[in-house]
Amino acid sequence: MPFVHIAWLPKACRTAEVRKEVASAVIKALVSVKSAEISADKVVVRFSESVDGFQLPQGHTHENVDLPVEKK
Repeated sequence: MPFVHIAWLPKACRTAEVRKEVASAVIKALVSVKSAEISADKVVVRFSESVDGFQLPQGHTHENVDLPVEKK
């Protein structure tokens, strides 16, 4: 299972909406490489920002990357 960990995002991109857009683009890019034989249901994208004191955000998969962001 491909596990993609993104450890850097500029401060302007630290929103749930932007992280979902980035995760969607990463999943689409990995799946589009036919010779890699990766299916979307096997990809997990995680972000880490805890080094700046931010809580670790939720990860994204093909199942939730297109769902609306839950507002708290």
